[in-house]
Amino acid sequence: MGRPIDARDWIFEVNDATAECETWLPIENLTSFTHNPGENEETADTTTFDSRGYYEQDVMQRGATIELEGQYAIDPRTGEQMPGQAYVDHVWTPQVGIDSRNLVRWRHRSQDRWAVWEATVTPDEQGGEVNDKTSWQATFTRCARPYWAPVCVEVAA
Repeated sequence: MGRPIDARDWIFEVNDATAECETWLPIENLTSFTHNPGENEETADTTTFDSRGYYEQDVMQRGATIELEGQYAIDPRTGEQMPGQAYVDHVWTPQVGIDSRNLVRWRHRSQDRWAVWEATVTPDEQGGEVNDKTSWQATFTRCARPYWAPVCVEVAA
């Protein structure tokens, strides 16, 4: 019998498209995520008289989203927003057209490969009440076919 995995062990990172070398920034201080693998799916009804009263369809378009929720996070030493959240909020979100696409990757700590999406991002609500921490949210919408990449362990020189 299998064992359930902890939701807190999912890792989400965004690609810093402004960096000279491939750079992935972790999105920190997350409290929940929702992966919707059927979002934006489109189907075509293929039911005919030959279907004998049973519905038939073909999937014409696949889609997916990941919604991340957490707490707005700063580096206590510098007061700057943490790099992953800051990249989403200040570099990726303002982009439009072809520049609105970037890469996001995610995996569970127990997995040896990343799911990598070309995606767009939509910032979601931020806020809080008197005794709350400030919230942070973003929704990533997959564009095109996903791919998988191995987890590479970097060795310090």
